[in-house]
Amino acid sequence: MKNSEMSRSSPFKMRLVHLDLKGAPPKVSYLSEVFPLFHALGANGLLLEYEDMFPYEGHLRLLRAKHAYSPPEIKEILHLATLNELEVIPLVQTFGHMEFVLKHEALAHLREVALFPNTLNPHEAESLALVGAMISQVMELHPGARWLHVGCDEVYYLGEGEASRRWLQQEHNTKARLCLSHIKAVACHVLAQHPATRPLVWDDMLRAIPEDQLSASGVPQLVEPVLWDYGADLDIHGKALLMEKYRKCGFLRLWAASAFKGATGASQALTPIEHHLRNNVQWLQVAASGPADMLQGIVLTGWQRYDHFSVLCELLPVGIPSLAVCLQSLLHGGFAEDVKAKVENFLGISNLEITDFTSEGAGSFPGSDILALVTHVSLHLRSSVDTLLERDRYVTGWFSPYHRRRKLIHPVMVQHIQPQALSLLARWSTLVQELEAALHRVFYPDTVEEWLEENVQPSLRQLQGLLQDLREAASPRPLAAQDP
Repeated sequence: MKNSEMSRSSPFKMRLVHLDLKGAPPKVSYLSEVFPLFHALGANGLLLEYEDMFPYEGHLRLLRAKHAYSPPEIKEILHLATLNELEVIPLVQTFGHMEFVLKHEALAHLREVALFPNTLNPHEAESLALVGAMISQVMELHPGARWLHVGCDEVYYLGEGEASRRWLQQEHNTKARLCLSHIKAVACHVLAQHPATRPLVWDDMLRAIPEDQLSASGVPQLVEPVLWDYGADLDIHGKALLMEKYRKCGFLRLWAASAFKGATGASQALTPIEHHLRNNVQWLQVAASGPADMLQGIVLTGWQRYDHFSVLCELLPVGIPSLAVCLQSLLHGGFAEDVKAKVENFLGISNLEITDFTSEGAGSFPGSDILALVTHVSLHLRSSVDTLLERDRYVTGWFSPYHRRRKLIHPVMVQHIQPQALSLLARWSTLVQELEAALHRVFYPDTVEEWLEENVQPSLRQLQGLLQDLREAASPRPLAAQDP
């Protein structure tokens, strides 16, 4: 059954996979392997959150990350998407989550609050010019895009800047009005330059704004809100009421946003599939109970960092089984046994376990080797080292931190401790070399370095430190030096 046929049975006509490129951006060669899988699983679009991976030019060149995609690579990504019937919606942050822009000294004067690079100052004409220039460059490489997502979520500290404080002292001025005026200005800019492109916005800044204010702002005629909630226990009735509120305000179309990874902890390494399955199935229930025909589609978000400065959460290959479960459940109305069998077939996993991380068979999907190795490291590396350092009777009894600082050891204990530590280090070093090679095939060097430094090096360094202290304690020294 083709995607177009399956779409008729799903309440979500559009099913977009979100790629959050502000962390661990995949090489284009890897995208060429996973786009066919996305399509086969039931996706028909991509939400590309480029952040600093976009090849900004001219005065915006400073925004580029070290390994930013080149213009030919962007064209290649779009070509691969077209081949796999995935419609691309680019995302450009234009209000909150502007850290990748406002962290630069040359642009820091455009911060809402001088100390924090999160939020753009909406009072400065230069702010809108900056956002306009970013949008122009992105749209130039995405001609014909039917939608452009302009972000606008989590606009922290709005109203706390000097200019905002002065503005808010005037009669009738509120934070809601300030927020709506900037969203309107950005949307008007998009529509003036690109009349065939509809702006999308995350909806969290709109939720609490009273109906009459939203209606009077003119914003509902300009943008399509994306209602996001990544929890496993959605307030389904509350969501239906929110959709009804937006409908009454004049919004013609709405989108939903669930998550398939990156929403259960800033440093999460393995994806809890059951959480994400519940989240997506509950969005199906929201779609069934809200106003009919308003929902244009759903974005399955796959966050890679909580913000520009946070650590990496689950890598894309690690999240693919969850994506498969979520997409297929959205297509088929739930995760029945026949759907589970389909997912296992797509992934090459003989028995997919959604309640823990012990699926049988490593899988044969692109990046399945990374999933297997990351799972092994995450479940066993730290615990195996902690067991040796904190529960081994020879280490705790004869080579405690006290002994290690003073380089004291009974020589016979070296023979009990050293072989175990060497064996453990050798086993993990071999596995980590394999993981490093697998990561290099998919990611750029800075991602590989960051992931290993966060998730592997601390435990290996503990082992190496133990062995170093053993060697020093066991080496012959003058008697006087051995006194405690």
